[in-house]
Amino acid sequence: MTQIAKTDSSNAQSALAAANDLLATMQGKVLLPADAAYAAARQIWNGAVDHQPALFAVCETTKDVQAAVRAACSHGLPLSVRGGGHDWAGRAIRHDGLVIDLSEMRRVEVDAHAQVATILGGVTAGDLINASAPHGLVAVTSTIGAVGMAGLTLGGGYGPLTSRYGLALDNLLGAEVVLANGQLVTADASENADLFWALRGGGGNFGVVTSMRVRLHRTPGLLAGVILFPWSEAEPVLCGYAKAIVTAADELGVIVGVLSGPNGGPVLFLAPTWSGEPSEGERIIAELQGLGRPLLVMTCPIAYSDLLGMYDAHVVNGRHYAVQTRWVSALTPEVISTLIAWGINRTSPFTAIALHHFHGAATRVPVDATAFGLRREHFLVEAIAAWEPGAQVDSTTHRQWAQNLSQALAPVALAGGYPNLLGPEERDRIVLGYGGNIVRLRDAKRRWDPDCIFSAIPLPA
Repeated sequence: MTQIAKTDSSNAQSALAAANDLLATMQGKVLLPADAAYAAARQIWNGAVDHQPALFAVCETTKDVQAAVRAACSHGLPLSVRGGGHDWAGRAIRHDGLVIDLSEMRRVEVDAHAQVATILGGVTAGDLINASAPHGLVAVTSTIGAVGMAGLTLGGGYGPLTSRYGLALDNLLGAEVVLANGQLVTADASENADLFWALRGGGGNFGVVTSMRVRLHRTPGLLAGVILFPWSEAEPVLCGYAKAIVTAADELGVIVGVLSGPNGGPVLFLAPTWSGEPSEGERIIAELQGLGRPLLVMTCPIAYSDLLGMYDAHVVNGRHYAVQTRWVSALTPEVISTLIAWGINRTSPFTAIALHHFHGAATRVPVDATAFGLRREHFLVEAIAAWEPGAQVDSTTHRQWAQNLSQALAPVALAGGYPNLLGPEERDRIVLGYGGNIVRLRDAKRRWDPDCIFSAIPLPA
């Protein structure tokens, strides 16, 4: 049983009162700072986040979530929602707040005939892919298996299959949402359609999504892997790639960027994923290899779960991270020269740059069909500063590298940015990222969460 003990939090008394209420109503656990399991509960992917929540409501059912929302509101506690816990900025773990932890709600039900999965709020990309695979089906997910599907989907959802099947949010068919008053509602194309529109891109700003229905897809198989080029060839390979992808097929998704080679120095990587006819994929990937003289080529038929595992190996839990992002319209000479300059100046062997090519099916969704604000072809640029923690480590140096790369790209970048990866303080860019959809999104916020209880992605008035 949870031990009720005083905490150092300014919300201590409210937290104790909320914990007592929840202990009497919840099926799941309630954790306070004095509890042995509290320290593990507050650890998320980014070890640099040191938030100290007032308490955790580790939910097992929708009724648990409803009780937790009501308790937070009744006792004046700010709240946040933890799904996969993969937000670099730590928004899932509200300092001095009540965390609605969905990590125990990870059930996946697959209707193979309808090609639909019903998933609970704590399901990760890996959970969904593993449940779909026995039926010969795949879902649009992120590149990382540990990422929570709810947070990914509500904010956007770039991934290896985005060019073929759209963003993760384009594959959302409906959701069950707990509102700020604890009421459970359904949002889909026919019921609460305005809320359904807002959920697809507006993030967790309207309630707690306890379950979702997502579209699945049948593909002939995946051909994927990584091609590493020596740093001396970075500029010609990037220029060649920029020309090659002008006519890229929907079936081709590519992540391109910079990471460390065996000696710790930078290498250029291309990570293609082909989801179409295998022989055509082999031809296209051979053309990508021919852009230079690769140091390493590892491409082959691959299961989606193994593809996610390939990226998981580079995203270590507990390591410290700082992420900056930009949208750029194309790999212009200016963008390429900037990437090369900052690729050389990385401050850690774990630091990387990754560009996600947004094209194909995702660009053919009308911009006002969902809240997501950018539907033209572009690249999402991630500057991912990563370093091992230690007493002698100056984190400022690493953070500054990411910020400097972002600022260097700013003059040639598109307005705004990807809300799922922008920091909470970047409110102006969040607003610009929604473009003309921001007015309708604010209207939905005033209707569904007028007291601003939920603020996963800030929507300034």
